[in-house]
Amino acid sequence: MAALQKTIKAFVRKGEQHYIAECLEINVVTQGKTLDEVIANLQEAVALHLEDEDIEEFGLAPNPTLVLTMELDPLHA
Repeated sequence: MAALQKTIKAFVRKGEQHYIAECLEINVVTQGKTLDEVIANLQEAVALHLEDEDIEEFGLAPNPTLVLTMELDPLHA
């Protein structure tokens, strides 16, 4: 049996008008006008997605944490 993951990886990128956050492992996508808003929305969306689920079925250990990677365009800061 494979070891359970202790983290959920998410990617945040700047869209045309909003920041977009996406967790590929558990199929969650959300957005927000600011970084703070998109992170809060991501936490809520992940919690709702995993609510009443057996998280081991997603390959996750109990009480996983979110690890965010931010994609930036260095030429258009």
